[in-house]
Amino acid sequence: MARPIKATKILYGADAVRFAEKAERVERLSQEQRTENYRRLKERIVHAKNHIEFCW
Repeated sequence: MARPIKATKILYGADAVRFAEKAERVERLSQEQRTENYRRLKERIVHAKNHIEFCW
């Protein structure tokens, strides 16, 4: 059975404002950047699979 999620802190004042501002400034990736990231991720997965021994 999963553990319950603990309550998180509530932000007030300057901390809340800073959090909201950072949430608005999220970097948006172009489709080309997403495609390149996906391609590199797949390469890393193949590389990792070649170097990991699985004991079934």
